[in-house]
Amino acid sequence: MAKISEMLPSSYLKQTDFDENGFIVTVDRVEHKNVARDDEPEEFKWLVYFKEYEKAMVLNTTNINALARACDSDDTDHWGGKEVIVYVDPTVGYGGKITGGLRIKKYVVAAPPKQAPSRQGAPAE
Repeated sequence: MAKISEMLPSSYLKQTDFDENGFIVTVDRVEHKNVARDDEPEEFKWLVYFKEYEKAMVLNTTNINALARACDSDDTDHWGGKEVIVYVDPTVGYGGKITGGLRIKKYVVAAPPKQAPSRQGAPAE
């Protein structure tokens, strides 16, 4: 049987496209576009496109600020090519209800572990 996410296709990225661990994605571009349906008044929002997806992610204020931090710049001209992690945060609220939502965080390549100092031989007795 079909899942609800299959029955209600979206033009934009949504929670079912990710999981709580998230995926490393590469910022392609940011655009300001009308996201309203054809029969509704215009509603312009910021969108981020990732090289790994055809669909864009609609940005809210929280994710705009998170993306700026993750890209180390408040200038969107510097975001292209930056790798970030997009993940599902199940604690995100909307309209007074916990609904879960997409979040963005910085992708950091972990440094290799440093070798612990070696011990000198046991002291002589």
